[in-house]
Amino acid sequence: MTIQKQGFPNTFIYLLAFTSGFCIMGIELLGGRILAPFFGSSVHIWGSIITVFMLSLSLGYLFGGKLSTRSASLAIYGTIFLFAAIALLPIALSSQWLMEGIFITVEDSRYGSLLASMALFFIPTVILGMLSPYSVRLLVKNSNESGQVAGKLYFISTLGSALGTITTSFYLVLWFDINIIIFGFTTALASLGLLAILVSKTKGLHQMEQTHG
Repeated sequence: MTIQKQGFPNTFIYLLAFTSGFCIMGIELLGGRILAPFFGSSVHIWGSIITVFMLSLSLGYLFGGKLSTRSASLAIYGTIFLFAAIALLPIALSSQWLMEGIFITVEDSRYGSLLASMALFFIPTVILGMLSPYSVRLLVKNSNESGQVAGKLYFISTLGSALGTITTSFYLVLWFDINIIIFGFTTALASLGLLAILVSKTKGLHQMEQTHG
């Protein structure tokens, strides 16, 4: 079974996957800093954060896989990046009053931190999780190489996650305010999403010119 070949550079898709992995882990680490002033930084706080991220990513993988079966394109891929960037904004803009409201309402810090993590990180992480299976769909040209492509993609994405972890924890949190870092992730995702859409439209116009030429 042969899957239709996509007319765009694979390296660009790998770059996008690397960036999404970088941002996911960077945001997860920042989650601990965001929740700490209200709920502390004990092990059950991190348990709440990790649980929400794992659940969100699993749903994102499921939704992304289903979406990728519907005429996958670089334009849609870029649009997912844009939605992810938009979904991150409430973390910077609304986290303070949201944390205060949950802290006052829920006395048990375990459930308060779990609810706070869901409110802040669930939606953006689901959207970011959609990118990995969609990346595989765009990269695979033949079903016989799907395993190799998926392995390489997840290697690059996980490498991005590792670098996002160490960069955020070792440097970014020391140099910048949390909201500045969130806005940085948002800008990176939005910029790459717009670039992907632009590349897709440029390629489409080029193909039309070749057809009519």
